Amino acid sequence: MTQQDFTTAILVDQTPMEAFEAITNVRGWWSQEIEGGTAKEGDVFKYHYEDVHRCEMKLIEVVPGKKVVWRVLDNYFKFTEDKTEWVNTKIVFEITGQEGKTQVRMTHEGLVPAYECFDICRDAWTTYIQKSLHSLITTGKGYPNGKGTPQTENEKKLAAENL
Repeated sequence: MTQQDFTTAILVDQTPMEAFEAITNVRGWWSQEIEGGTAKEGDVFKYHYEDVHRCEMKLIEVVPGKKVVWRVLDNYFKFTEDKTEWVNTKIVFEITGQEGKTQVRMTHEGLVPAYECFDICRDAWTTYIQKSLHSLITTGKGYPNGKGTPQTENEKKLAAENL
């Protein structure tokens, strides 16, 4: 049986370098609560959203205009029993030209349907890539989480449950 890693893709009119610049501007499309570097190989950054989700990422491959790969060094979800979900998985952004357009394909290698967090994570990544990152690339403005502000429907639901 083959592993079914989560993947999603967007197609934009901008250049591969414009897409790359947006991807590495993690604060512009994922969250303003990012600490650390997000653009160079070897950079390590931390993300957190209240006490619901924390993670630490390391950029292990950066090829301008072509590819960005993060390795998840540490992760915590308040809502899962298995506290190792995401740890040592990779988030891979592949940037390719396609008939005069640019495709960005994001694959979370290791995020599979068997994970407790799969449905929530699938929905969140889909929102961040197809809406927020797409908007950042095409308009210069994404929809990242603000300081303490949930962005996706699942984050809003989790935030409401934790009030």
